[in-house]
Amino acid sequence: MIRRALAPLLAALVLLTGATQTAHAAGYRYWSFWDRTGTTWAYATQGPATAVPADGDVQGFRFAVSEDSADATKPRGTASFATICAKTPAAEDRKRVALVVDFGTAQDAPSGETPPATRTACAVVSQGATTAEALAAVAKPLRYGTNALLCAIAGYPEAGCGEQVAGGKEPTSPQEASAQKSSADKKDSGGGPSVGLFAGAAAVAALGAAAVWQARRRGNAR
Repeated sequence: MIRRALAPLLAALVLLTGATQTAHAAGYRYWSFWDRTGTTWAYATQGPATAVPADGDVQGFRFAVSEDSADATKPRGTASFATICAKTPAAEDRKRVALVVDFGTAQDAPSGETPPATRTACAVVSQGATTAEALAAVAKPLRYGTNALLCAIAGYPEAGCGEQVAGGKEPTSPQEASAQKSSADKKDSGGGPSVGLFAGAAAVAALGAAAVWQARRRGNAR
């Protein structure tokens, strides 16, 4: 009977622990690749090395820290194909691909690096060219890692490639690091995840003790 009483309490403790671990999920710093239809960005289903855009397509790249594709940050800006390629006339046997390259924010930048301003470009390439070839035509140098992972556009960032960033965003200055540490200390001492976990564990322990006491009382009553 005691085991049956404690089982749901132990399950509650496991859920509390899991929730705390989820709150500290890691992210990855990388270039994400996007397709745009009208004014809507959609995470690309292919990599730039295999995607073959059509004449008139708009594609984008965004550098940011994200946990996965569902959490990825979209490129900024609303420039259309007509705007980006306005000064680039059509050419026979060639196609025009409008590209948006968003280098991200200082918060997403690797330590010691400053992201350039977002840029747009109209790439004129052969009809069968991939997005990677279109990007290379307007934003060199590109840098690739293993498995054809795009690591840098126009030389940014100078180093790193899809590295893991524990806990999401990294501080970009000593002041920000100090502020983040102070905020974390306050959470640990005043209702943050760590305190919540300990409080939950204490509550489970108290309920468990009560369940044991009630079970023994019932046994003595018999």
